[in-house]
Amino acid sequence: MRINLSGFMAALAGLVLGVALAASAAEPVTKGKATATAIFAGGCFWCMVHPFDELPGVMSVTSGYTGGQKVNPTYEQVSAGDTGHVEAVQVIFDPKQISYEKLLEVFWRNVDPLDKGGQFCDRGSTYTSAVFYQNDEQKKLAEQSKAAIEKKLGKQVVTTIRPAATFYAAEDYHQDYYKKNPLRYKYYRYSCGRDQRLEELWGKKS
Repeated sequence: MRINLSGFMAALAGLVLGVALAASAAEPVTKGKATATAIFAGGCFWCMVHPFDELPGVMSVTSGYTGGQKVNPTYEQVSAGDTGHVEAVQVIFDPKQISYEKLLEVFWRNVDPLDKGGQFCDRGSTYTSAVFYQNDEQKKLAEQSKAAIEKKLGKQVVTTIRPAATFYAAEDYHQDYYKKNPLRYKYYRYSCGRDQRLEELWGKKS
């Protein structure tokens, strides 16, 4: 059988080019990403969106559920307490504009890390506080910040540091609740005692 060497070399060059292009297209997904992800649980997710949403460098904040075993859970299922999920927020941010350490600072300032039974007026495992780390670096920073908070408060911090699990976005009516229902949102925060307890723990915001 006669082999057309020039044709073979052309085909080989095309294959190499195709592989190179595919690798190039995949590179932004695995290297040099413009964005990063952080996931925090701090009780009612309505109240955890606003603190992150207003930070420069934060691109989006999504309310949702994570940490459990139920696939595509609904609010009713999570609220029933048997899915293993907690209410949480997923923060997409630009690490060139804002650091993960800064996000951790904001997280701690908006939770009661001493409460193992829930958060504020919301009780049960669904509302417990947690940091879900994406990688070893986030884990290290989260553990360091937890130790610093324990030293600051002089008490045991019960907030857990956990590996990230699948995050399920909540229903549309839960997204950006503080914008859609500002009066109800403010009343809920006040009636739940959230701001009062945060001020007791951390002092008034400057």
